[in-house]
Amino acid sequence: MALYAAAAAVLAGVENRQGSIKGLVYASRFQNVKQLYALVCETQRYSAVLDTVIASAGLLRAEKKLRPHLAKVLVYELLLGRGFRGGGGRWKPLLDRHQVRLKAEFARLKVHRGVSRNEDLLELGCRPGPADCFLASQVPRFVRVNTLKTCSDNVIDYFKRKGFSYQGQASSLEDLKALKGKCFLLDSLLPELLVFPAQTDLHEHPLYQAGHLILQDKASCLPAMLLAPPPGSHVIDACAAPGNKTSHLAALMKNQGKIFAFDLDAKRLASMATLLARAGVSCCQLAEEDFLAISPSDQRYHQVQYILLDPSCSGSGMLTRQLEEPGAGTPSKERLHALAGFQQRALCHALTFPSLQRLVYSTCSLCQEENEDVVWHAMQQSSGTFRLAPALPSWPHRGLSTFLGSEHCLRASPETTLTGGFFIAVLERVEVPISVLQAEASAPELTPSPAPKRRRRRRYKAAAAPSTLPCT
Repeated sequence: MALYAAAAAVLAGVENRQGSIKGLVYASRFQNVKQLYALVCETQRYSAVLDTVIASAGLLRAEKKLRPHLAKVLVYELLLGRGFRGGGGRWKPLLDRHQVRLKAEFARLKVHRGVSRNEDLLELGCRPGPADCFLASQVPRFVRVNTLKTCSDNVIDYFKRKGFSYQGQASSLEDLKALKGKCFLLDSLLPELLVFPAQTDLHEHPLYQAGHLILQDKASCLPAMLLAPPPGSHVIDACAAPGNKTSHLAALMKNQGKIFAFDLDAKRLASMATLLARAGVSCCQLAEEDFLAISPSDQRYHQVQYILLDPSCSGSGMLTRQLEEPGAGTPSKERLHALAGFQQRALCHALTFPSLQRLVYSTCSLCQEENEDVVWHAMQQSSGTFRLAPALPSWPHRGLSTFLGSEHCLRASPETTLTGGFFIAVLERVEVPISVLQAEASAPELTPSPAPKRRRRRRYKAAAAPSTLPCT
């Protein structure tokens, strides 16, 4: 249809700085100027979102004759517009072949952004500059081996049989930067994480589609690794969708124990259920509930000793955002204040679970308000019940120096760790949990033996002596 070709030509002209949208629209001699102008403006408005969906769906790889600007206009009409006008001409059958994948990638982008409305995709996070965007484009492709279905050795052997060159275990960031072609490495920190060259696309790979591989950035793998729940544990994943971290927890637990996963969005949970089923997760109970409304005194959670809290955030550290819209501004103070308020409430609520021993708080945000400030607030509220555990002392990028102990927190970024932007804090209980004290108080007293009084006193002292030793 002539409308779509004209819109694509205007977009190309704007990108090449041949003129403004209005000037190019009028110069196009297209009969319905108002219709063309509206289509171009709306497509341009969602340009970064459309680029992401098109790239994720592999549309331009599959349709090599389709030009990028025309693809953007057509995908806008399919996903965000009023549908193909005038029947869509010869372009409608082409898009029909890919509409399932395009709609799936669009829905997945919403899940990652934590939004439900199309307009919310336009909201921007803390935005790095052009240099950061270049670094983001150089971040390697991290692939987590799903140990519920296979093991690293088997996957490495598979890729070697397919013509890939295994370079062994990485020893430095320079090894990752040097990756090219069909070479890959084993990560230096996580034994189940493989590293491929930047821009490697494995979305269509049979191992990914079968759930043997999880496409997950290294920084995103750290929360579950640092929580480290042993098999048989009871764990809460407080804001669980889209589910990559949940599946990682299940793998660490070997599907033994219970994971209580909460999320308020039914569509996000449905997508998460599909992901977990594909990954072979069987120890997870999904609930369409607000974590803040969950009672810590509920008997279902009285054995929960581990909580992973990765709440909604600005997403300012996400690589896709850094690549999509370079140079954009930071979130408004109002939005940051609202996000931080929710994050503080969620973290403080999590710390009230009576048997909790260890909690990991993480975000994919670069903003201090959502990271160090939230942790400091929660530490103040906990009145010394929890402490910041020193996580991965050798990790090069630490928390901002905003309070005493913030160096125990971790940060990640393309420039310092060759990963997406991330923040992690590990909190550990420093006192005996209430549930243990209650159990001890309700335990039956032992009947004293009929030994002589003096001897009994000696035995009592001998048994009590270790409790006077200093803690180590």
